[in-house]
Amino acid sequence: MYAQAQENEVHIRPSTSPQEASLFRRMAILAYGLVAYAMFLGVFLYALGFVVGFGAPVTLDSPPTMDFVPALVINLGLLGLFAVQHSVMARPTFKRWWTRLVPVPAERSTYVLFSNLAMIVMFYFWQPMGGTLWAFESTAAKAAMFGLGGAGWLLVLLTTFMICHFDLFGLRQVWLYARKKDYAPLKFKQRTMYSYVRHPLYLGWLMAFWFTPTMTVAHFVFAVMTTLYIFVAIQLEERNLVDEHGETYRQYRRKVPMIVPLAKGVSK
Repeated sequence: MYAQAQENEVHIRPSTSPQEASLFRRMAILAYGLVAYAMFLGVFLYALGFVVGFGAPVTLDSPPTMDFVPALVINLGLLGLFAVQHSVMARPTFKRWWTRLVPVPAERSTYVLFSNLAMIVMFYFWQPMGGTLWAFESTAAKAAMFGLGGAGWLLVLLTTFMICHFDLFGLRQVWLYARKKDYAPLKFKQRTMYSYVRHPLYLGWLMAFWFTPTMTVAHFVFAVMTTLYIFVAIQLEERNLVDEHGETYRQYRRKVPMIVPLAKGVSK
């Protein structure tokens, strides 16, 4: 999911400015950012196979290998681990503490790295649970569900470029640092899909998780828990965005719906 709270990026002055940093330090941080990004690309592609059901040794819809209750407990624990990591490390207060230990230009790359690791742990230990809640038989219905789910994955990818893909995944930060340039957080703007919904990235994830021709119990648990997480994350993220951008973001919330296009924005 990776993108949470990027819009309200905390601007913290590096302890070692780009102009003062040695060539080795700047190149090492750049290499670190590139490795974290390359790792993200692999994890994203694996996640696609894991959810859709191809190319991964274990997917959401694989046959069960253990009893239902222990599998459910393990899966809920894995989802909880990811939610905690993804939310806590995105909070401005954590960032201010964390950058005492991690170089500021590498903070976003470190967030991406830990998100990658949390997802890898989930993929590795995930337990299929059996059972089918729905399964479309007709070719047209299957194609429609695959198309809508695929549109969700595409929306996720396109939204990262609407935000600024390379800033979102830490590459802009480490690249500027390598070139001895100061980093400035991106200004709040209504970009493309952001004129229709405030959180198109989360809309894409919801579509990717829910639109499937076959919904197993494990897939349903995954979709429900990630949906709950998304709506909690939105509340936390928007609270920070209001703190960061004030009346500008309040007006934006009043005009633009949260997730569903053509719905109303918040009333206050």
